[in-house]
Amino acid sequence: MEPSHTDLERMVAALFTMNAGLDRARRRSKGASTLSLLQLLAGGDGLRPSDLAEHLGVHPSLITRQIQELEDSGYVNVSANPDDARSLLVSLTPAGVQEQRRLREVGLDRFALFVAEWTPEEVRTLAALLEKLERSKAAVAAQERSPTARPRPHTTRRRLRRTSAVR
Repeated sequence: MEPSHTDLERMVAALFTMNAGLDRARRRSKGASTLSLLQLLAGGDGLRPSDLAEHLGVHPSLITRQIQELEDSGYVNVSANPDDARSLLVSLTPAGVQEQRRLREVGLDRFALFVAEWTPEEVRTLAALLEKLERSKAAVAAQERSPTARPRPHTTRRRLRRTSAVR
């Protein structure tokens, strides 16, 4: 059985509210925006600033300023890209790894406050459902990129039912 339109609206509203709150925290808190960047760098061997900006959904000039601050603090190294002399690669220093770990712990402590009244099972259930949603989202995106992508029949039917119900 598919979720109802009301269930979908409630889920989307909750996700948008959560996402907006996380975006606000990243903009307001230097630590949150720094953590996002350090976490990306921790997952790679050296990333181009343009790739970082694209992944974080911010203007490249913002990333350039952040990288300069992180380099001045000793958290990142900036080096020439051996594959493309026109670009740079940014990587974490040992101090950057330590700062990323410290900020991650600060963030986890903050989220622990949010779920302090939850059971461990509720926390695990939310994590599992969010992971499932991400996998589903990725599968739909891959299907849409496919050269043979066509609308799924039940999606079209649902849209038609709603449209005719409105008339």
